[in-house]
Amino acid sequence: MTTPYESEPMLAPVQSLFDQSTLTDRAERLVKAAIAAGADAADAVAVRGLSQSIEVRDGQVEESESSEGDDLGLRVLIGKRQAVVSTNDTASDGFQVLAERAVAMARVAPEDKFAGLADPAQLTHEFPDLDLIDCNLPTVAQLEAMARQAEEAALAVKGVAKSGGASASAGIGGMVLVTSHGFRGAYLGSSHSVSAMAIAGEGTGMERDYDYSSTRHASDLDNPQSIGRSAGERAIARLNPRKVTTRKVPVVFDPRVAGSLVSHLAGAINGSSIARKTSFLRDKMGAKLFADGIRIIDDPLRKRGLRSHPFDGEGVAGKKLALIDDGVLTTWILDCATARELGLTTTGHASRGVSSSPAPSASNLHMEAGKVSPEDLIADIKDGFYITDLIGSGVNGVTGDYSRGASGFWIENGKRTYAVSEVTIAGHLIDMFKNLTPANDLVFKYGINAPTIRLEGLTVAGT
Repeated sequence: MTTPYESEPMLAPVQSLFDQSTLTDRAERLVKAAIAAGADAADAVAVRGLSQSIEVRDGQVEESESSEGDDLGLRVLIGKRQAVVSTNDTASDGFQVLAERAVAMARVAPEDKFAGLADPAQLTHEFPDLDLIDCNLPTVAQLEAMARQAEEAALAVKGVAKSGGASASAGIGGMVLVTSHGFRGAYLGSSHSVSAMAIAGEGTGMERDYDYSSTRHASDLDNPQSIGRSAGERAIARLNPRKVTTRKVPVVFDPRVAGSLVSHLAGAINGSSIARKTSFLRDKMGAKLFADGIRIIDDPLRKRGLRSHPFDGEGVAGKKLALIDDGVLTTWILDCATARELGLTTTGHASRGVSSSPAPSASNLHMEAGKVSPEDLIADIKDGFYITDLIGSGVNGVTGDYSRGASGFWIENGKRTYAVSEVTIAGHLIDMFKNLTPANDLVFKYGINAPTIRLEGLTVAGT
């Protein structure tokens, strides 16, 4: 496959950016300093990030941003008391001072009986190659060319009035984790993206829409021209939206927004919410929440996945896990602390930053594809709503009540017809999960992916 940067030779990789040995050494020194300062246990995280982005509007470069930096975080434990400190001064020799400060903070911190490092038996020492690195980074000129191509393609769509801007970016990011009980691990990933926004119509009748592509490797990016053209066509399709009257109808989620339903599930089964009893699913372990055959997967080991990693924020191995299997809820999303609180075992979902202790978080999520095409999924809908955009965050994770602004297209006699905007869809997530049907058009494009999804009997609140 060709790369979108093929018009120019690729920038030779700066090898120092891909060498994490210095960061690993600093993290090890920081952990040793913490133990010497009086900590019973400690772990250190080092995070590397580099990015370059270009935004153009109306043929001119509007913004060019570049960032590069390394950050260090240290967590120390004294008994069941813990503290976290961080610094971006990775080149200094002040590790002893930083460690002493962390230990002093831990001594006066409140006890947390669930705090602690992962059990040594749970640590992984094998790191699979997930193909996350594209070692060739584009030049600024190459990024600018991509952004220009996307904008020009959007403006070339008949009916597009103006550009909302186009951008291209690339970078690398990764982490090192070192613990006082023997874990040493590091990984890096690259990122490449291109996006465009187009505006159609005039005056108060203007509508806008967008498209984008984001991948680990440049060769997997969608063509900038296709991104711009898609943004323009989407904006044109939204012109002259109508209002609809309030009614209960079948609702269809476009793949661009269908992943939000998977995200709501992940939030509700997060170990933190379960432990705090703040989830509407807190008593639903083992319950059948979806129809037969529905599977929702978390897979941190998917090659080239946007959220892939060989180990979690506590050094525990990631593994492919069915959160929903044949419609049944099978597990919570757990790190070590929430697992201890719930009397369970971590699922390897600890997420970690330099300035915070670990917390559970999902990785690459997707709902598996169904058996019917998107066309067949809506063929029998005489009156319904096809959603392409959602607005706001009106989802109550404690009760499961769902209410969000939406726009898209009205379905009449099995076909998408006129544009619709300024409506609200409402329901309850348990009912929505139970009455959900996926199509067969799953594509891995985002961090959370789902095919086209049909839900029955939601309230569409309009005029």
